[in-house]
Amino acid sequence: MIDMSETWTSTLGRVAFINCDPLYHDLNSTWNVLSAPPSWLTGHVLRRDCILAPIPAADYAKHADELVLLPDIGIGSQGEVGSVLLFGAVPLSSMKTIALPSDSATSVALLKHLISKQGRNMKYVSTGPDYESMMAMADGALLIGDRALEAAREFPEMVQMDLGTAWMEQEGLPMIFGVFVARKDTPLEPLQEAHAALLDNLESFESQGMKRELVIQWSMEKSGLTHARLDQYYGEVFNRLNQHHLDGLFRFLDSACAMENQPQFAW
Repeated sequence: MIDMSETWTSTLGRVAFINCDPLYHDLNSTWNVLSAPPSWLTGHVLRRDCILAPIPAADYAKHADELVLLPDIGIGSQGEVGSVLLFGAVPLSSMKTIALPSDSATSVALLKHLISKQGRNMKYVSTGPDYESMMAMADGALLIGDRALEAAREFPEMVQMDLGTAWMEQEGLPMIFGVFVARKDTPLEPLQEAHAALLDNLESFESQGMKRELVIQWSMEKSGLTHARLDQYYGEVFNRLNQHHLDGLFRFLDSACAMENQPQFAW
């Protein structure tokens, strides 16, 4: 086995939202976990702070010359995602300005792509992901992750678009918001071990009712969301990717990110 202590870290990156909890709950103590916003994890992987991490799909397109995709796992939705939402006091058709969060390149790229396909002009303002301040400066606000779920719970009448649903309606394909990546120079053996640890956790979540319940309880403690909402959420968002899901990812990388080269996998 490769000695990672000399050249590589045993840390796995993890988004600081609940959408990867089925992969990371009660992870083997062999691995350390670094939690950060999605866009921050891109830098952590590039700097070798972690051996692998889920990052925005749009960030992978930007750094594809340095990164490879890991198979089987990601963050996606087959339609409604529930945690990538456009809020507004007016319908999208009446919006002239939208405040964008600074913590997810994929959601921003997706929203801009969807609006451009409608042939509409829009002014965008980039800011921190705070619902009240965003709504004070623009007609609409894009929120992701736990913040989107919490805002939807408090202001359900303000939800104007679920971006997962909008993508499915436009493209007829699932939307993959996050991809697991590693640097191209990452040693294969520890990378496969890290990947297997996450996949084992996911398989337990999918096949064991008790494991699913423990994940939901863990997510409840962190998010404040109800059991019923989280049970529904883990039906909206999935972490296991098949070829159909990859077709959606490749369509997004091509059409919304203008990625020129073919995506590369670690194996």
